[in-house]
Amino acid sequence: MKQNSSSRRLAKQAREIISTILLTEISDPRLAMVTVTDCEVSIDRSLCKVYVAAQPDTYEEVAEGLESAKGRIRTLLGHAIDWRVTPELDFHIDTTTDQAMRIAEALKNVPPTLGVEKDEFGYPIEDDEDVDADEDDEDGDGRDAGTVAAQDER
Repeated sequence: MKQNSSSRRLAKQAREIISTILLTEISDPRLAMVTVTDCEVSIDRSLCKVYVAAQPDTYEEVAEGLESAKGRIRTLLGHAIDWRVTPELDFHIDTTTDQAMRIAEALKNVPPTLGVEKDEFGYPIEDDEDVDADEDDEDGDGRDAGTVAAQDER
């Protein structure tokens, strides 16, 4: 929805009022744990999109509760604001917190190869222990030079 500074200010005002209405005026148990995350008011103030966050397993119940309480919320909003027109309310479930939680869980399960330190070209940086072992292994057979010499003397 197209926004300007005036409609953003009105959206903030509408968000605060709708939050208060849901908290104090609506007694529907389906809307007990609902948080208003954002509002968008059209430039002509005829439509207000309201984004609400809830527990992922209660999305359907919350949507039904908001749909049944929409008229009452709109009436209370109209009494609380001094706009010429009371906007139609369009409720949307905000799932961004769920997406953020999924991303956080995915980042906890980082494959071990991503934790390897890399140089500026993206190649793994060898540890000092690996470098020392490779220097002792002159002929590339996996054994260091001291071991080969000791076995040859026998």
